[in-house]
Amino acid sequence: MTRPFRRLVLYLPGFDPFPPRRYRELFRRESEDQARISGYALRMAGQPAAGRFGWAASADFPDGPAETRFEVLPWADLVQASMVAGIPGTYRQLLQTAWAYIASGALFRLIRLRRGPVLAALYPIVVLILQLLAGLLLGWLAGWLLAPLSGLAWLGWLVAVAICGATLWAFRSQDHRIFAYYLMHDYAFTAKLNGAYPPELEQKITEFVTRIRTALREDVDEVLIVGHSSGAYIAVSALADLLRDEPLPAGAPVLSLLTLGHVVPMAAFLPKAQRLRADLAWLSECADLFWLDVTAPGDACSFALCDPVAVTGVAGPDQRWPLVISAAYRQTLSAERQRALRGHWFKLHFQYLCAFDRPGDYDYFAITCGPKTLSQRFGHRSHSPGRITTPAGPGLP
Repeated sequence: MTRPFRRLVLYLPGFDPFPPRRYRELFRRESEDQARISGYALRMAGQPAAGRFGWAASADFPDGPAETRFEVLPWADLVQASMVAGIPGTYRQLLQTAWAYIASGALFRLIRLRRGPVLAALYPIVVLILQLLAGLLLGWLAGWLLAPLSGLAWLGWLVAVAICGATLWAFRSQDHRIFAYYLMHDYAFTAKLNGAYPPELEQKITEFVTRIRTALREDVDEVLIVGHSSGAYIAVSALADLLRDEPLPAGAPVLSLLTLGHVVPMAAFLPKAQRLRADLAWLSECADLFWLDVTAPGDACSFALCDPVAVTGVAGPDQRWPLVISAAYRQTLSAERQRALRGHWFKLHFQYLCAFDRPGDYDYFAITCGPKTLSQRFGHRSHSPGRITTPAGPGLP
């Protein structure tokens, strides 16, 4: 009987305050759809582990059977801690974040690179300012009407402040539909130290390095690191730290990196992101892994087809990674599915983890659950034709 191909997937989410169980449920639902569409068999089971969260999947492909263990490397606690600023604190973050990007020139570099993700970044600023103006206007109208009736100017001012505060609170209570506060916290977290990693994130990266090092001693054929959104650049730094410290152990599994919907320039273009820029430059020349980067022009929240190394301005003559390909939503999603997703930014940003009803080369479930390593599956591929390599970032000192 053929021994199943064995893989360990370590998944790094983006800026997400929700517990990792949502990724298990997303995988369960979408893998069933993709297996039915693509005609392979995939079964999922729970995989509890002490102090860890994950699941297991077994699959049968035309190329053979495979068994995969998934594990989420969580940093949701840092995300949650960064989202407790309250209404006044969020507006303070707005001013600090806008200043960080404008004063450093990073905003103008980003606009020249891709307008879509910059517009997504401006969205929370515009919406929060409009919410504040609405609160001030309603408060002023209420005060203006009440003061003459009561004959007490101070009462009018008090009512104005109360109405303005209530309006802002009402807007915030609907942020699960508007996402202005959520996105503001996201960009503020990145810009807080002008691109430098805060100590608590450095500690998380150290923990991730330790976990990856342990994984490379396990009895599997491939260790696949998946970084989505801002989790992509955290994965880059973790692997750079790991491979700089020591070479891969003899007989180690194949090491692969899959970055999805990256937002690397939002961090790497800031003035104090020297650590990230150095990690990008070093990892791009490392021979100990295979790095595939997948984005899609239909995902306005990512820097689609932007080579994260080259556009940051740190590509050297020996650059070999990443291989940049497109998920090509216009070809891999039916017209009906595209219409259903139109205007849903977050769903489009998570589509990389979901089923495609007209799948092409990129199939998340075949990549993570199939009997081929990432290099075996994509080693023959060239970059997608629309790959962007124009240096726009600050580069290395």
